[in-house]
Amino acid sequence: MTKNKHRRLIICIVLIILIALSIWSWFPVVERVSLDLIDGDSKNIRVVLITDLHSCYYGKDQNRLINMVDDEKPDIVILGGDIFDDRLKDVNAKITTKRLAEKYPCYYVSGNHEYWSGRIDEMKNYLEEIGVNVLDGDCKTECINGISIDICGIDDPTYMIDRDWMEQLDSAYSQTDDTHLRILASHRPERVDVYEKYDFDLILSGHAHAGQFRIPFLNRGIFAPDQGFMAKYINGVYKLANNSTMVVSRGLARESTPLPRFFNHPEIVVIEIE
Repeated sequence: MTKNKHRRLIICIVLIILIALSIWSWFPVVERVSLDLIDGDSKNIRVVLITDLHSCYYGKDQNRLINMVDDEKPDIVILGGDIFDDRLKDVNAKITTKRLAEKYPCYYVSGNHEYWSGRIDEMKNYLEEIGVNVLDGDCKTECINGISIDICGIDDPTYMIDRDWMEQLDSAYSQTDDTHLRILASHRPERVDVYEKYDFDLILSGHAHAGQFRIPFLNRGIFAPDQGFMAKYINGVYKLANNSTMVVSRGLARESTPLPRFFNHPEIVVIEIE
């Protein structure tokens, strides 16, 4: 075999492997996390975290995604931003949120793409009309299995100065009770230095898309927005310096992104609070 033929063969093999990995990484999965955050002998609380849907298609009437959620029987659903997109039509986002809101208590915070669309108010109004709790600097209390949970949320800071964003966070935190389980939904995982100033038990984020190309074993992303290369906060559970726990979802974006995912299945995250 000549050197040129050998080189072409290697290139073909590499391309086939990359295509196979991309196809494999297209299929959504359920990631389960167990967290010991409740004192006493209370029953568990199950939270499903959905982020970065970007109005992508998951079967007729979004059945693939809805069935994944239904199989987990969540107590609450957190919609962690970029459920809508700034380029794709709203139809898949609307179907998903409406069907979920008919079954479960749902809480939503905005993402950067929803602001980029220029229609953030329209999107929030729609969600409120179908029964989703829109959190933008406030907090709602749920009682689940005898446990009081303060669910707080803040807007994505895309077009906000830091002072206004911090005011939202201060406002949400001021409405919590230190005897309750305190959860913060915030689209951005990279703002750890800010989150560590508050005593939230659990912080739920997305945004990073796991760096699009996730490096196995290292759990780093090649590049994530607002974190740059070799991004750290991209996927899974992180223990912060103040003992808060942050869970970051890889999200559900597929056809909305120009690059394929590698070692990076789209996901919903099921958080079992024990």
